[in-house]
Amino acid sequence: MAIQLKLKKGESVERGLKRLKKILDKEGLLKTLRDQRYFEKPCVKARKKSARARIRNRSRRRAEMF
Repeated sequence: MAIQLKLKKGESVERGLKRLKKILDKEGLLKTLRDQRYFEKPCVKARKKSARARIRNRSRRRAEMF
């Protein structure tokens, strides 16, 4: 899938880049590229995933308290 971005009349290049970054972020391409930059062992991936889940659960529990 190719992503094409045409600048609108009178639109600056910086604004066009901002729109492109927003599109790439929405598609999730930048995140996958960053994740695939270096090889990560499956056990390390699982550890990071469970750590993120713990943090998420902890913040949810704190929000319920207040």
